[in-house]
Amino acid sequence: MPDSKKTAVAQSELAARKQRRGRLTRQKLLRAARVIFARDGFEHARLEDIAANAGKSRGAFYDNFKNKEDVFCAIFEENIDLDLAALGPLLFGLPTLEQRIVALSEYLSELSKDRERTLLNLEFKLYAIRHPRKRKRLADLYALMCVRCEIPNLGRSLQRLDGAEATTELMDSLAIGAIMDGLALNHLFNPEALDNEEVAYYLKLCLQGTFESTLRLEVEPAFIGKRPESQ
Repeated sequence: MPDSKKTAVAQSELAARKQRRGRLTRQKLLRAARVIFARDGFEHARLEDIAANAGKSRGAFYDNFKNKEDVFCAIFEENIDLDLAALGPLLFGLPTLEQRIVALSEYLSELSKDRERTLLNLEFKLYAIRHPRKRKRLADLYALMCVRCEIPNLGRSLQRLDGAEATTELMDSLAIGAIMDGLALNHLFNPEALDNEEVAYYLKLCLQGTFESTLRLEVEPAFIGKRPESQ
């Protein structure tokens, strides 16, 4: 092989290794940021602590993110990508709308068990509320993520069996998200009083109520199930 081609191949391999290292560093910083934000809250989280938790320098942080707000938003974008990847095959593989709503409610109830994710969701909204000048921009970002995700992808994945699609409005997405936030928060606060079965039950009620008006569902009582009995 001519020297010029060898050099080109070597440069290409070097660039690929550098790119892989860069992706790995970014992922480590994102994982570390999740831990620090959930532990300390957004306001008190320090870039130095995020970098140290990831085993990286402050400079490495700025190579990947502009500031705390940037990495905070990146966490939510990553969550949406994970949700879409998981829910697409799950929901489209089910034949009936009722089954899809049950599957979605079960998926969301599983998310409510994730203490870190619940705290991060609350931190995002609290930060926006505490900073009026930034609230509109952060609310718009959250709305954009809801539309992209459609909590998640409801319009297509919860389509009617006759071929007509549900028209999922942003209002529906925000309402479902708000109810999920409240259930998850109170589950973490008092898991004995509001256990996982109760959370799943109320999520099913929420989703069924939302899509009953949109899709004119005629759902059998057994679809929602009985309220879990208190222990």
